[in-house]
Amino acid sequence: MTLDARGDLVALFRAIVDIESVSGNERELADQIERELRGCAHLSVLRDGDTVIARTALGRPERVVIAGHLDTVPLAGNLPSWREGDLIYGRGSCDMKGGVAVMLAAAVALETPSSDLTWIFYDHEEVESAANSLTRIAATRPELLAGDFAVLMEPTSARVEGGCQGTLRFSVTTTGRAAHSARAWMGHNAIHDATDVLARLAAHVPEQPEVDGLRYHEGLNAVAIEGGIAGNVIPDRCTITVNYRFAPHRSVEEAQQYCREVLDGYELTFTDAAAGARPGLDRPAAAAFLAAVGGEPSAKFGWTDVARFSALGIPAVNFGPGDPSKAHADDEFCPVSDLVTCHDSVLRWLS
Repeated sequence: MTLDARGDLVALFRAIVDIESVSGNERELADQIERELRGCAHLSVLRDGDTVIARTALGRPERVVIAGHLDTVPLAGNLPSWREGDLIYGRGSCDMKGGVAVMLAAAVALETPSSDLTWIFYDHEEVESAANSLTRIAATRPELLAGDFAVLMEPTSARVEGGCQGTLRFSVTTTGRAAHSARAWMGHNAIHDATDVLARLAAHVPEQPEVDGLRYHEGLNAVAIEGGIAGNVIPDRCTITVNYRFAPHRSVEEAQQYCREVLDGYELTFTDAAAGARPGLDRPAAAAFLAAVGGEPSAKFGWTDVARFSALGIPAVNFGPGDPSKAHADDEFCPVSDLVTCHDSVLRWLS
């Protein structure tokens, strides 16, 4: 199967979906995209593993970065693609091969864009962060990611979602003294002590801060609880796992301190953290993007790779075809109308 980035957009999209690219198996799709891009005189193309980067060098005063991942979650009997009315079904159709198709078609078509462009087709997004090729490139070749503004073409139903929330996980452990449950007074129940932690979390009112004109909704929630030894033993230990989704006006360190204040008196063990990303909608490139796309931007609820660009000082937004609530679903799909809207918007913005 070969791709034709200059042909029909829907046909290109379906061809991309039909090239299976579960994380770790992106090579065939990366090969096909590289072949298409190397045929364009206006682009310089680099290959890093299964990541393909294409750049213009027209001397424009501004550089825009547009990125999308090639990999998908595992198959569920949902390839090859199929069409039902306006909807194209198949693994990766929503997350995020619609965005990849738009990127590839636009990269080939935009020979003299209004801004210099960097197109990044990257691998290993659907797995652990350490394997994500953006992590590797940011560490070894950060200049390849440099720009004044970035767009991640993750599914947003063809609407602009600004920045993203940060996330962290931590555990709180209460301790007691084990005893036979028939002589409970000789022990101390650690699970009962956990009720104070849970009560504080239940009573917590999440903040809804406004960041760069967009309103975010934070969340501080217990997501797991573990404790108990046996049915006849007073538990001497209970561990509660908590997830905090925080607006991008906070750093990871500030978010950790906020959690310590909510649960003052307890020791928190932080196990995972990722900073959020400010939307940066006040930048000139962002203003031009919003004018071309239209509609009212909203905050991104969740974490995406826009945070990687934010860490490099590059404001970023999410914008792509497909309903994000269908990502990873066995029946995931992408509306053709979303595909066309995103394609036309990108061309209108950058022409």
